[in-house]
Amino acid sequence: MLWFRFKFMDLQALWFPAERGEICSMHESPIITLAGIKFDLASIIMITVTAIIVYILAWAGTRRLSAENPGKMQNFFEWVVEFVQGLIASTMDMKKGKSFIMLGITLIMFIFIGNLLGLPFSIVTEHTKPFSIFGLEVVSQADIAAAAAKGHEGVSLVWWKSPTASVMTTMGLSFMVIFMVHFLGITRNAKNYFKHYVSPNPVFLPISIIEEVSKFLTLGLRLFGNIYAGEVLISVIISAGFVGIIPLIAWQGFSIFVGAIQAFVFTILTMVYLSTALATHEEH
Repeated sequence: MLWFRFKFMDLQALWFPAERGEICSMHESPIITLAGIKFDLASIIMITVTAIIVYILAWAGTRRLSAENPGKMQNFFEWVVEFVQGLIASTMDMKKGKSFIMLGITLIMFIFIGNLLGLPFSIVTEHTKPFSIFGLEVVSQADIAAAAAKGHEGVSLVWWKSPTASVMTTMGLSFMVIFMVHFLGITRNAKNYFKHYVSPNPVFLPISIIEEVSKFLTLGLRLFGNIYAGEVLISVIISAGFVGIIPLIAWQGFSIFVGAIQAFVFTILTMVYLSTALATHEEH
């Protein structure tokens, strides 16, 4: 049997607490296996939704450009561009940084919007029987048995959440950024790029390598940890019942602030890493 639940701002759970006999489920992501590779359908859906929203905002902000009478969306997009330009200028010379303006705009908009998508509502399907999509198993009998062994009556699949609440999404973004940093460092600034690993002494090479690995880990895990923890705390507040309404609303507002800060931090660190990789000896 399948249940479908849509909770606007998760307030339904505050007004209508679980009744006896209602399914008690394990919250999981819908995973399918294709060619031996596991895919998180919720993350794929939410990444796609985020990308579409970013595209629509960019299109709306640039489709009718006017110097005399700019619209609200044009003003908003111009503000984003100026903000990103200032952010880049604080990390490197704009002669180098101008080619990264669109990268910065894409990162900060994608991450900020992605951070917020899980706040207004959630979409959950609850399953007490095996469930498949296009012949690919999502919930197996073994999954249901494992849930029953832990005292749950079914498996709950979360389809709508912040894409950045998935570690695979944030680590994917981190991998993309770090790969680009090293690729540009090698192709555009090879001599200084390799030299900085052994400066001021070759003995620092192991430390420099550890530093590069830590950049990859911290860039993705910082974003994931903040967004995932925020969504977990929302669930904890909801479990408090009616008394959690005010704390929930307050935390929703604070989560918007956290989402903006994390988008800013990820973007500016990206520019800092690019600046370091492209820096000449004099700039070092």
